[in-house]
Amino acid sequence: MTLAYIRTILLYLLLIAVVRLMGKRQIGQMEPSEFVVTMLIANLAAIPMQDGGIPLLSGLVPIVTVLGVELVLSWLSMRSVFFRKLLCGKPVILIENGRILQNNLRRTGVTLDELTGHLRLKDVLDVQTVQYAILETDGNLSVFPYAHLRPATAQEAGIAPQKQHLPVTVIADGHLFQDNLALIGKDAAWVQQVLQDHKASLQDTWLLTADESGRLQFLKKEEL
Repeated sequence: MTLAYIRTILLYLLLIAVVRLMGKRQIGQMEPSEFVVTMLIANLAAIPMQDGGIPLLSGLVPIVTVLGVELVLSWLSMRSVFFRKLLCGKPVILIENGRILQNNLRRTGVTLDELTGHLRLKDVLDVQTVQYAILETDGNLSVFPYAHLRPATAQEAGIAPQKQHLPVTVIADGHLFQDNLALIGKDAAWVQQVLQDHKASLQDTWLLTADESGRLQFLKKEEL
């Protein structure tokens, strides 16, 4: 039983490392080849997990091999436009100037219900208001309404918006991030002053963020 636990933990850690090596895009936006690799690695890991009679190395070698092939294919995709199109395909226009391109819809296997569903997710109810709708290689639908129908930008409206600043996490769940203080030009004494102003301690603080403009967000831990 102990051996089974150890094998499972080792395979789990290996899968985490493999996914990290394949990049962040592997989780959020998968190309067809990446989806196949993810499913294949999951199945390869499941076999030695379920069958203790299979040597652990027999499960590790295929996983590492698939990872190596994926890294090579990713490198080739970055270096060659032709290979990238061959492996990942290319975006397809589904709506052009308010007209649904039925041939492209059939070619991609997208139904009308799926198309209208994606449009609703983009807050679009009338197809004729869409100038372009493009099916990306990762399966997402990019929707571009006509210029006169989209919301006006601040520049077009003649408004001068305030400059945005990225909030930096100073304290999270009672933990102080010392390195982040330098990003906002603060020090430990400033943190103590903020905690004193909010009548809280470090352990009582659930979240404290700040930005370069001096804007703070303070949340105290709720009592259980």
